[in-house]
Order: sequence, then structure tokens, then C-alpha cells
Amino acid sequence: MFHKEGHKIIFGMLTIAILGSIAADSFVPNIYIKGVIIVTLMIFLFLVLQFFRNPKRNFILNEEQLLSPVDGKVVVIEEVFEKEYFKDKRLQVSVFMSPINVHVTRYPAGGEVVFSKYHPGKFLVAWHPKSSEENERTTVVVKSSSFGEILHRQIAGALARRIVNYAEKGQKVEQASDSGFIKFGSRVDVFLPLGTKIDVELNQVVKGGITVLASK
Repeated sequence: MFHKEGHKIIFGMLTIAILGSIAADSFVPNIYIKGVIIVTLMIFLFLVLQFFRNPKRNFILNEEQLLSPVDGKVVVIEEVFEKEYFKDKRLQVSVFMSPINVHVTRYPAGGEVVFSKYHPGKFLVAWHPKSSEENERTTVVVKSSSFGEILHRQIAGALARRIVNYAEKGQKVEQASDSGFIKFGSRVDVFLPLGTKIDVELNQVVKGGITVLASK
């Protein structure tokens, strides 16, 4: 199963792989060069399919828990000053996604979208300290019944060139449903109220919509 954001790219890559393989087979006399071309095309096709896969998952929804918005590795757990929306101190949990992770972004909590904004920006590597403020990004705030307002921010990385955000202000959303997609990139920050119990550790591998990020 593949995410809708990848349908056009997958079709394009599949077409290139097929036509390129036919052309190599027909016009490249050297069997080794021909093999390298075909194998390379198949590898690129496989990587594109991997990137846009959207595996079916059985989500266990719980208003007393916040779920990881994406697949990846926890790279930040710290108290910070959130400048854009809250303008006060929050607990930040950041998850870094490698190119082979599932890149669907899911809502950590259900509720009402009270803020949604896109910011154009740079494409610094995702682990750069200034990436959360200077890179292309989207900021979404959902007001949940148990945790109050929860902010999650999609951040583009060095390879990312498009962030898709489905959140609209006033929209009612369900926990673990699709919030967006980062094409070929690379980090999501979640900002939580101080005192929230964090249920993950640094360098822990998490799954979007499955791993409990925090709880009451």
C-alpha cells in the first residue's frame, strides 16, 4: 500500500525504469554495462516504493496518551522556549526520519485544529540546531481534551523539497489520522506542556501512530 502523495512519482519512476531497461537491453551491446543500467534503475524504483509506502496499522487510540507522529528515531528531549505559537517554555520531543522510514505524519492527539501555518525556508540538514527555525516547515496545533494544545512541526531536511500539510484551522481530527507528508525529508518536533510524562528515550526507534510518546 502506497501513500497518495507518491502515486505520480511512483508512476513516473516505474515508466522510467521500464523504458530505460528496454532501451538498455536493445541498444547497449556490452552485457555488463547493460546489467548495471538495469540494476541501477531497479534500485531507484525500489527506493521510491520504500519511501512512499504506507503500511496498514492497527492504531490503539487513547485520549490519555500522545502518539508518535512519525516513524524514526528520537533525537531531542528537552525543555525549550517555543517562539512561534506558545511563546513560553514547553517540552520538545523530536523524531528524525531517515529516507527509508515511512514519511506519513500523523496527529499525536485528536481534537480541533486551532492553528496551521506553512513557512518557506532553507534546507539545512535536519539535525542542524537552526533547522527548526530556518528550514521550510509547517506548524500545526491541535487542542485535545486531555492535554490541551499540542503543537507538532514538520521540518524539511537537506533532501526534502516539499512538505504537504492537510491540517486546516477549525477542522476536527482523529488521533493517528494523516496530518501531512514530508517528501524526501526528515524531522518532526512535538511541543508538550511542562510536566507531561515522556514515555520515550533518546535514540529510541518509534513508529508513527503506534509508539506512545507521552502520557498524563
